[in-house]
Amino acid sequence: MSSRFAYDHNPHSTGHVIRTVRTLMRTGGLDVSLTAVARACGTTRNFLYSNWKTASALHLRALRMELAQAFDTADRACPSDGTVPGITAHLTEVVRVVRRHPTTAAVARTAPRAFAAAYTATEGSLMRTATERVSDVLHPLCRNGGIWGHPELGSRPWKILWIARPAALCPEAVGDEERENALDNAFAELVRDLLTPWAPGTR
Repeated sequence: MSSRFAYDHNPHSTGHVIRTVRTLMRTGGLDVSLTAVARACGTTRNFLYSNWKTASALHLRALRMELAQAFDTADRACPSDGTVPGITAHLTEVVRVVRRHPTTAAVARTAPRAFAAAYTATEGSLMRTATERVSDVLHPLCRNGGIWGHPELGSRPWKILWIARPAALCPEAVGDEERENALDNAFAELVRDLLTPWAPGTR
């Protein structure tokens, strides 16, 4: 048995716990409890409490991983070439992945108040994760230092996140092709407007 196999199946490993939480949240959203996680992991509630204290801490860790995975999934489906059109297409794919993710719908169903608050959140680890990932995507637009080398470009990740949330946090649109296309097209148009200064021929 390889050490990786043993690690992946160790009920006390962080990787196993978070993978389990991610799976449970795809149907249970924020209703997933420490007891449910312990049962699914094959460990105890006391063990989870001693390491994470609350179910909310596990939810947040799982959501951060799901968000990072959404960017990776979008990168495989629609990789950015570092140009404004390529970045716009990639970020639009990220929005689509988040909107269609089962966890998005599950959280909206189980915690409508928390889900609504996500539209206007201005801080927190989930916001930091999203900002960092968008910053990475924008990095090629400025050869000298990426977003840190250009204050104007440095303001774009936050602005992009602000317009992305209404399009991404709309699970009720999934399955309605016309509505999804409208959301994607509106988001893409706004991103193009924000990134116009870095488009070919504008500098």
